[in-house]
This record gives sequence, structure tokens and C-alpha cells, in this order.
Amino acid sequence: MSIEEIETEIKKLDLRDRAALAKWIVESLDDLSEKEVQALWAVEAERRLDEMEQGEVPEIAAKEALRRARAAIS
Repeated sequence: MSIEEIETEIKKLDLRDRAALAKWIVESLDDLSEKEVQALWAVEAERRLDEMEQGEVPEIAAKEALRRARAAIS
């Protein structure tokens, strides 16, 4: 089953079931090894870089990103 097929099936679930599934998925990540976690972050970083290179998301200067992050946790 492809990711697209899984997404289609998930969208058929009601909100409560989707939330329960999301919770289970997040909790299942705790079972990953450090190497697996690093590999997932590498894939995510590549995805985000692709989005930026394709102009799908705006670039933000590091200084601005840090300012926003600090403001969010203050």
C-alpha cells in the first residue's frame, strides 16, 4: 500500500479516530533507534529544502527564524 493510499484511507476516518491514530504514530516514534531518528530527520530536511528550492515556501533568514523561535517560547 502506498503512502497516498494510506492517506486516502486515513481521511475517511472521523476526527476522533484520526487523532487516536496520530497519537499512536507519534508514540511509536519513541521505539526508533537514534540512527533511525537521524535518517528520518535527513529525509525531512531534504523535503523542506526541495520545498524552498521549488518556491513553495519562503526563505527566512536565520536571525529572523531565531527571533521568532525565541518569541514563541517566551
